[in-house]
Amino acid sequence: MTVTPDIAEIGFIGLGIMGQNMALHLQRAGYRLHVYNRTKSRAGSLIAGGAYWHDSPGAVAANADVVITMVGYPADVEEIYLGDDAIVANAREEAYLIDMTTSEPSLAVRIAEAAKARGLHALDAPVSGGEMGARDARLSIMVGGAQEDFDAVEPLFDIIGENIRLQGGPGAGQHTKMCNQIVVAGTMLAIAEGLTYAENFGLDPTEVLDSIGTGAAQSFLLTALGPKMISGDFTPGFFVHHFIKDMGIALKEVEKIGIQLPALRTAEGLYKKIAAEGAREEGTQALIKAYRRT
Repeated sequence: MTVTPDIAEIGFIGLGIMGQNMALHLQRAGYRLHVYNRTKSRAGSLIAGGAYWHDSPGAVAANADVVITMVGYPADVEEIYLGDDAIVANAREEAYLIDMTTSEPSLAVRIAEAAKARGLHALDAPVSGGEMGARDARLSIMVGGAQEDFDAVEPLFDIIGENIRLQGGPGAGQHTKMCNQIVVAGTMLAIAEGLTYAENFGLDPTEVLDSIGTGAAQSFLLTALGPKMISGDFTPGFFVHHFIKDMGIALKEVEKIGIQLPALRTAEGLYKKIAAEGAREEGTQALIKAYRRT
């Protein structure tokens, strides 16, 4: 089976700043949507476009051939998948369950095992690209699960992303996302420290960015978030508190095998500091606050 609009209805659970855009792309591609979100008002534009609202994740699962979830924390994932009135218990026979939340690899394995016991197909498929990537359908999608299940739902991934790769079995997508977040954490430290250096030695930080943005230091984060650090624009494309969650998952994983990632631990500490000082709901570029004198 290959999932196409004429044979499959899609359930989408979690309509935050990323999930709402992802669901909208699927709706525009012709898929009939069944949706749920803790705050119903976030589903307004999708409902206006023909999506069906349901009052629980289980109700969505009972009416969909594919269920996609994009929620906040591992605890949310566990609740909506493994409770008595949740997705696994209520899903249609042979349904595909795709969790696109950044969550714990071990939880992805548990969900896959519970799904398999019911004859369902589970994939963990976290994404990278933030609000901009979700809005422009240019997400990088890192997938864990069986090859045949990946092949069946790949047309859905093609609608919302550009760089789509099966990384291995259950949990492999989440482990790959941890690699991504580790690199992001170190890069954000470097950008904040480079700009701090520029500002403290009397340089024009914008001119500095224009120079180093095309050199060996160039990166998407440098060119997209560096200017926001300079201007003090901390509007979230990805929330500080969600990034703290991700770094915590990665640190928990490496502690299991006894390796040290000092840059990641430093980044986590600084992000926790600015969160405690009021930046929890701001974008990750707010890290610059940890370096500026008040």
